Amino acid sequence: MTRRLVYVSVAALIALAAASLALAQGRGGGGARGGAGAGAAEANVATPRMPDGHPDLSGMWGGGGGGGRDFEVDDKGNALDIFPSRRCAPSQVKCSEYTNQSYDGEFTARRDPNRPLYKPEYWDKIQYLDMNTNKEDPIFACQPLGIPRVGAPARILQTANDVVFLYAGGGASTQPAEYRIIPTDNRPFDPVRSQDVYFYGLSVGHWEGDTLVIKAIAFNELTWLDKGGLFHSDKMTVTERLTREGNALVYDVTVEDPEVLLEPWHLTPRRLRLNTSKDAVLPEGLPCKDYDHDNMVTQIRH
Repeated sequence: MTRRLVYVSVAALIALAAASLALAQGRGGGGARGGAGAGAAEANVATPRMPDGHPDLSGMWGGGGGGGRDFEVDDKGNALDIFPSRRCAPSQVKCSEYTNQSYDGEFTARRDPNRPLYKPEYWDKIQYLDMNTNKEDPIFACQPLGIPRVGAPARILQTANDVVFLYAGGGASTQPAEYRIIPTDNRPFDPVRSQDVYFYGLSVGHWEGDTLVIKAIAFNELTWLDKGGLFHSDKMTVTERLTREGNALVYDVTVEDPEVLLEPWHLTPRRLRLNTSKDAVLPEGLPCKDYDHDNMVTQIRH
């Protein structure tokens, strides 16, 4: 699959990539997992703090951009962003060269053995959703990714009483940029709003030492935890833990869903780098339109 991004020159491409954010696809991408990528240089920088003494999480996080995917540059300086997929994603029209079963993201993404464990009565459902991902995956119907699938925020804005999480392109370029505004004053969940359901849940936060802990409830059932049919119920709760260490940010997520999961799912922690470029920007999200769904004739090809 190929997506064409036009740049003035290769040099301009490199400069923009350095200022861009790494976001995922799977779990949001951008930055390294498990401690690799954001090394000692980032951690040795003094952690900035707010007037109240809490670490300042503000900044653009993700490092050098590109989402960890390969890209090619043609003789005119145009970048061809290459990523695995079994069909056109929403908002994409030309996607033929790199759409094939041997480099299918539904297969290659399974290299991470850390996956949620479902109750036996849901195994058939998981297999059905996985087998029919082309038509069942919510992102192909232009649904928001939700959490934890959207991954870590691309940018954080912090005040004394809340944090704002900004996401670029919903994490998969299927949605305009999403955001969350999360109070951090240890308030309880609003008794009225918590009766509704949301794509990104209802979130409240508090500080445990230098770690911001965010708990989210009240999810709808329209999102997946990740590709491969990893669904959840409306009883899911998600706990995010964010710890700044100099110019690195550790993002740690645990999913609890006793309705369908055998045990809580602790995602592999991610360690993100601060993008210190003054020219760093969040890309504008594109309107989402599914060009492909009505033309699907098999489970693998579009």
